[in-house]
Amino acid sequence: MTSDYDATRPPEPSRKRRRGKRIGALRRPGRADGSAEMSMVPDVEVEKLSGAGYYGHPVVKPPPWGDEIALYLFLGGVAGGSGVLAAGAQLTGRDALRRNTRLGGLAAVGVGAVALVADLGRPDRFYNMLRTFKVTSPMSVGSWILSAFSGALGVAAVADIDRLTGERLPLGPLRSVLRTVEAPAGLAAGGVGPLLAVYTAVLLGDTATPTWNAMHRDLPFVFVSSASLAASGLAMVTTPVGEAAPARVLAALGAAGDVAATRIMESRMDSVAAEPLHHGTPGTLMRWAERLAVVGGIGAMVSGRSRILSAASGMTLLAASACTRFGVFHAGIESAKDPRYTIIPQKRHLAARRAAGIVDDSITTGY
Repeated sequence: MTSDYDATRPPEPSRKRRRGKRIGALRRPGRADGSAEMSMVPDVEVEKLSGAGYYGHPVVKPPPWGDEIALYLFLGGVAGGSGVLAAGAQLTGRDALRRNTRLGGLAAVGVGAVALVADLGRPDRFYNMLRTFKVTSPMSVGSWILSAFSGALGVAAVADIDRLTGERLPLGPLRSVLRTVEAPAGLAAGGVGPLLAVYTAVLLGDTATPTWNAMHRDLPFVFVSSASLAASGLAMVTTPVGEAAPARVLAALGAAGDVAATRIMESRMDSVAAEPLHHGTPGTLMRWAERLAVVGGIGAMVSGRSRILSAASGMTLLAASACTRFGVFHAGIESAKDPRYTIIPQKRHLAARRAAGIVDDSITTGY
């Protein structure tokens, strides 16, 4: 049946043909007066090129993070590694190294927290993450790690600041309490420091972002080595060479570990998912990270008598750590923008499971 309103409908557009038939064929062939059934959406074709996305869009949405998060990744490594160095200096009686690493770590975690809040938009969003503790959520666990480390290192650092200012802080009767809890707080910061340095690697690997997810097994080792470079580098810049021997040893070990862990990580990743680590801005950052780590590590080993060389090596190590963190961060962002980094590794993973005889699970059957 037709109605008076059919006359106002636009003529039906011609349709593409498939196997001799039009897609969405009319119920009444030959009618173009609008009385036939019409599709409410235009016809589309999904590209069947290797790695193309549905309607040409990425398969996963890039995380809405800016460079503030990359800065937080770097400063978290600086702070966590500094907490470990400070605890070691406390136990071995190196007062200058203990003080400088405590203050450096506190400054790093403070600026890092500001960068994190700046990305979140409002401070209360961070506070809300502390309302619950969910062990299966890296973000929830990381929020508590950050809070615990900041509190412990803050107490220990305030004690050093009080001594540095000649006990001029208005602490009153709290000064004796501060002296009592200083040592346990410093050791607690040293214990939580490695967790602060590495939890962000777990957080990135837990996402669906292709390159981050592909490196989830090895990224924690890369971030631990990177944190060693950053913390030891800062200590070498701020501490006289006479007390910076532990920092130089950690720098040499961190440089070797950083290069080895990064190479191993890339070799164990899907070759397509690893591409963003070698191209564009992320590729440039990762190449410079390796070069600076090698130069800084060598400088650390030969700078035992030169304050200038020690400081220069320390700055080089800090730059190497920053390049690693920013490179990994931007590689993940870039991988989410191109659907081939999601689809091709998934196809390879599916083919590998089927070749291994696994054909009855949800991955291979789709159910």
